Amino acid sequence: MLWVLLVLLVIVLVIAFNTIKIVRQSEVYIIERLGKFHKVADAGLTIIIPFVDHVRSVVSLKQQTMDIPPQGVITQDNVTITIDTVVFYKITDPAKAVYEIQNLKKGIEYLAITTIRDIVGKMDLDATFSSRDAINDRLRVILDEATDQWGCKVDRVEIKDITPPADIRDAMEKQMNAERNKRALILQAEGERQSAITLAEGKKEAAILEAEADKEAKIRRATGEAEAIIKVADAKAQEIHVVYDAMMKANPDDKLVQLKSLEALKEVANGSANKVFIPFEATKALGSLGAISEVVKDKKND
Repeated sequence: MLWVLLVLLVIVLVIAFNTIKIVRQSEVYIIERLGKFHKVADAGLTIIIPFVDHVRSVVSLKQQTMDIPPQGVITQDNVTITIDTVVFYKITDPAKAVYEIQNLKKGIEYLAITTIRDIVGKMDLDATFSSRDAINDRLRVILDEATDQWGCKVDRVEIKDITPPADIRDAMEKQMNAERNKRALILQAEGERQSAITLAEGKKEAAILEAEADKEAKIRRATGEAEAIIKVADAKAQEIHVVYDAMMKANPDDKLVQLKSLEALKEVANGSANKVFIPFEATKALGSLGAISEVVKDKKND
């Protein structure tokens, strides 16, 4: 009797195990009933009918990564390069991911390989290195559109590495060194040119300042000499005016005036001027003196 109870207990446990299903977070169960799709069981407790319902597949809803094996690709300029790519995707429709394609990961992998070869095959070698972001975006768009019918969304595609052949790498390194040396020479020449320009501008500014200083000195010296001449002339004129006023107050006769004119003429003649202008009154005085000397000579002869 005991063994009957044990058999019944085992049967109950088996039925319970096949009836009660616990679905984990970020996962879903694809449930079939009599070989036909029945429902998608979300996270939590799920009850199914034993021997009638069947869990076809467990699908993860997390974002997944797929490392595409390195692929040899021929560029437009006939250079074979190796491209290593990784794809980030997420399943949005579990039923389609199970029933629309035999193997979702293989499908994404093959599609990514063919798309990479198509895109890179239309580009030259330099463009592949300088256009990684553009290649990533085009790969993502094409893969996302193609995998939409499989209930999958491609979020990102990243090219991890682009490896050219060894001889191409050597040539690229030599070219890079040549470009680096060229830039260094250009920078050195530009620095020397700028230094020469700065030096020339400094000399020019110094010459201009020196010329301006010399000009200012000459102007100041000439101004000082002119002011001195003016002051001397003013003093002489003042002196003459004083003498003239004194003479006018003394009421001089013609002889005194002529005598004073001769004295003034003597002082003028002793000056540094090359030419002397004799006033008309002075010539009269000289004429009178000449007449007097002639009379004196005549008296001596008699």
